[in-house]
Amino acid sequence: MNLDVRLPRLHLLLRQLRLPTVAANYARYAQEASQSGQGYEEYLLALLNEEVSQRDINRRKRLIREAHFPVLRTLDELDFSVIPSLSKTKVLQLAHGEYIQQCENIALIGGIGTGKTHVAISLGLCACEQGHKVRFYTAAGLINELLEAQESHSISKLEARLMKYKLIILDEVGFIPFSQKGAQMLFGFISQRYQRGSLIVTSNLGFAEWTEVFGDPRLTSALLDRLTHRCHILEFKGKSHRFRQSLQRQAGSSDSPIVGGPTSESLAEDKGEEAEDNNQEVSIASASSEE
Repeated sequence: MNLDVRLPRLHLLLRQLRLPTVAANYARYAQEASQSGQGYEEYLLALLNEEVSQRDINRRKRLIREAHFPVLRTLDELDFSVIPSLSKTKVLQLAHGEYIQQCENIALIGGIGTGKTHVAISLGLCACEQGHKVRFYTAAGLINELLEAQESHSISKLEARLMKYKLIILDEVGFIPFSQKGAQMLFGFISQRYQRGSLIVTSNLGFAEWTEVFGDPRLTSALLDRLTHRCHILEFKGKSHRFRQSLQRQAGSSDSPIVGGPTSESLAEDKGEEAEDNNQEVSIASASSEE
């Protein structure tokens, strides 16, 4: 079989075997093997190692993409010195991911802008790098999805899909109160994951205040009982990072309007967050009334 026939046949077989990295690199590796005097086994091993390595990279990229993080944040970017209440050692320990293997939860509790979402996303990224399926939700977003699935009689399908994630991040619990139906749906979701999958929950409210969000004291107590059993609770105390950054930008500006006060950038950001929260509340209320 001449070269003109062999090469198209080789590419066809590699495509059928789904070995794109081998197809892209076999010629270069063959040339290097010939020049260095490598044997056939060494050549084949190097080529297959490249295929496996690229598959791992592609899988991690796919896991990160499918997690739907709003932004990408890493622990290297976090200034632990401005959050003295947060144990860096504890966070780095959690980054290893043993809590996921044990189906344990993490609760990140503290004021607005203190780094809770940053840490949650960073731990989620670490989980993706370790090969775990992760999904990021805001609390309002998940409730809306659950309510819509119930309305369309596809709740069982959604619940089955959610259970495939080893880790689910539930952000912004406490920003807006839930409707009675929404609170019940979230309780059902957390109960279903109890000791079957891990959760990272962020909230600007202490647990004692969660009744304000869920409404029903008994439901709130039962939910917290499941959430906090085998749970790592981290407190975030300090000033808002966004407000502090606004002050730093303002200090470097020659035309600062008011020293020590929020800039137009921080006010615009806060208004944007408030508008988003209001839209989420309307969406939840609307879904609930349709029930």
